[in-house]
Amino acid sequence: MADKELSWRYAEDFGGEHPAAQSARRHALELGIDPVSPGVGAQLAVLAAASAAHSILEIGTGTGVSGLWLLTGAPEATITSIDREFEHQQLARAAFAEADVPANRIRLITGRAAEVLPRMTDGAYDLVLVDGDPAELLDDVEHALRIARRGGLVLVVHALWRGRVADPAQRDETVADVRALLTAISESSAVTAALSTAGDGLLQIVKTAD
Repeated sequence: MADKELSWRYAEDFGGEHPAAQSARRHALELGIDPVSPGVGAQLAVLAAASAAHSILEIGTGTGVSGLWLLTGAPEATITSIDREFEHQQLARAAFAEADVPANRIRLITGRAAEVLPRMTDGAYDLVLVDGDPAELLDDVEHALRIARRGGLVLVVHALWRGRVADPAQRDETVADVRALLTAISESSAVTAALSTAGDGLLQIVKTAD
């Protein structure tokens, strides 16, 4: 286990993080937000680049950490990001500006994902990132799979939920919801999926059928 822990930490520290993302991370931690780790952020960037994403939807803006990583991998993409906290989005907007992301490539929607997502068009996005309210996880992913185009990506962060999903003794509602999601995805014939142990877990889903 010690060797695995060392390897995990080494992988988490691999590469670097843009100063704007570092600043956004500090703001997130001050506000009690759990941003994606640098290791997960780097994977988001690679996946955004590999998928040549042009249109990105983010459920859960936070202070902009994950959005900045996605745009690192897809610098020409436009990103639409939903969050119920206006203050958080203002900090994210400042982080995007610090990273010289053109304002016309950023669309921030303030509101509950449960109210916004049903109005969004089927198959409209190349990549959808899910990092919203844990209580709405299952609904968010269902909408994300509808909104993503065929061949598009749906990425779910915190997919190991603070190391508790793999522990059979943990049975709270959030853990149960994450396990239910993982089971449903693993059994679905409409997707191809993988679960990464980076950070707090990253579920990677490719939508292979409508």
